[in-house]
Amino acid sequence: MARDLALNSLGFAKPPAETRVVVAMSGGVDSSVVAAELAAEGYDVVGVTLQLYDHGAALAKKGACCAGRDIHDARRVAETMGFPHYVLDYESVFRDAVMDEFAESYLGGATPVPCIRCNERVKFRDLLETARDLEADCMATGHYIQRRMGPAGPELHRAADPARDQSYFLFSTTAEQLDYLRFPLGHLATKDETRALAARHGLTIADKPDSQDICFVPDGDYAKVIEKLRPGAAEPGEIVDRAGRVLGRHEGVIHYTIGQRRGLGIGGLSEPLYVVRLDPEARRVVVGPKSALSTRIVPTREINWLGDAPLDSRDCWRVAVKVRSTRPPREALLRPTGPDTAEVELLSPEEGVSPGQACVFYEAETGSRVLGGGWIWRGS
Repeated sequence: MARDLALNSLGFAKPPAETRVVVAMSGGVDSSVVAAELAAEGYDVVGVTLQLYDHGAALAKKGACCAGRDIHDARRVAETMGFPHYVLDYESVFRDAVMDEFAESYLGGATPVPCIRCNERVKFRDLLETARDLEADCMATGHYIQRRMGPAGPELHRAADPARDQSYFLFSTTAEQLDYLRFPLGHLATKDETRALAARHGLTIADKPDSQDICFVPDGDYAKVIEKLRPGAAEPGEIVDRAGRVLGRHEGVIHYTIGQRRGLGIGGLSEPLYVVRLDPEARRVVVGPKSALSTRIVPTREINWLGDAPLDSRDCWRVAVKVRSTRPPREALLRPTGPDTAEVELLSPEEGVSPGQACVFYEAETGSRVLGGGWIWRGS
């Protein structure tokens, strides 16, 4: 006889003990709390940690998300809470899917966001398939983002705490993936609440510092990593103004990013100059006044659309967009130009819009729901 059960906290009509959930555990506070909370609620928890990089050599450092210490910390949490924990070697997958593209993008004058590609191509693709192989009902992560049920199915919404919101890094989550994923921390008001939960469960990582760097980029020194991945990549060249006048020399385009002002080595000019464009083919860094950084039109491609109606069902969508993870959403018009391409018109210009960054779309009325996003592929 069928049982008429209320939905559990993960949205399934069965007891927690009969609900298996794979938790992606980085070894940090957030994912550890997710695993501990679900285990305490009685769910059948399986913890999985991905070994993404050679953490034993170059990156066994405090603050790197993939360091060997983090695997140890994740294992300790599993032992404390009494659920199984597995470490999967994804180094070759990570290098092929994330690191190599990161290097090529930088060499091409773009400013890539490898954390998005890691979520898209490793965590929410390969790891999610592993969760299905383990016969899990769902997979949970420690990301600060909310999954809400809407009229047409699960929707992606910004976290309750704007300072912790990670929606910018998760825009490429597909509707099918969203159906399987859970984000138990998205409703929390502050990170202090997360740490308090860790302490309540007796987890030794309750006061562990947040990871600040991209896991394979120690101390934020992108150029050093690019030179390691692509020996000889840092070729010297010219620093020029927008008219092509040579102002100085540089030791490699990979040392510069759009909007950079410091470290140009071209002092003594009448006004501050900023990097406004990178030309890797000519090995040139183009500089100009701050006004030259203002952008209104942002071409995007590889769009992942999460709206209820198809992207091309309208000629124009009124949305809010983020062109950098640290900036609030701004009003914009989204005009589809193909199945997965669009032109975004910013109603007020933004500075430092760079190819390789993401442009993430939000519902205009509240700025809460994530409608998807795409990759910025050239300035305009």
